Amino acid sequence: MNKTNLTTLCYIEHDGCYLMMHRVKKKNDINHDKWIGVGGHFEHDESPEECLLRETYEETGLVLDSFHLRGIITFQSDHWQTEYMFLYTADAFHGTLIKDCREGELKWIHKENMFELPLWEGDKIFFRLMEMKKTVFSLKLRYEGNKLIETILDGTPYRGSNK
Repeated sequence: MNKTNLTTLCYIEHDGCYLMMHRVKKKNDINHDKWIGVGGHFEHDESPEECLLRETYEETGLVLDSFHLRGIITFQSDHWQTEYMFLYTADAFHGTLIKDCREGELKWIHKENMFELPLWEGDKIFFRLMEMKKTVFSLKLRYEGNKLIETILDGTPYRGSNK
C-alpha cells in the first residue's frame, strides 16, 4: 500500500500581498525555482490545522491568528506520488519574519504581480478560484512531467482561465 502524502499550503495575506517562498535552497526539490506559499508535510497524528500552524511557524517565524481553509487539492503525476493538500489563506498573524528560511527565500509579493512569477500552472488556477469562490473547493490537478493535462473542480472537468 502506498503511503498517503498529506500536506498543507498557506498564502499569508498582508497589505495586498501574499508571502511567497522562492524554492531555491533544497536539492531534488520538485518545486525548485518555483514560487509557492508556506507549508509542508503532516507529522504523525497531526490535524491539517496543527500541520499548518507548525509548518508556518517553522518556515516563517510567524504565528497565525486567523486562517481559513480554501480548498483541498489533489495533485496527481506520472513522476511523483499523489499528494492531498489542504490549501489555506491567513489574514492575521504575529511574530517576526525570519530572515533565513532553510526551504527558500521569503518575499511579500503584490497579488497583481503573482502571475509574473514562475508558478505551477495548477497554482494559477487555485489563485483564481480563491479570488472567485467563497466556499471550500476540491480541485484535482493531473500532471505529466511539468505539464498540467487535466483539471477537475468539485468533480467536474474545469476549463476556466489560469492566466
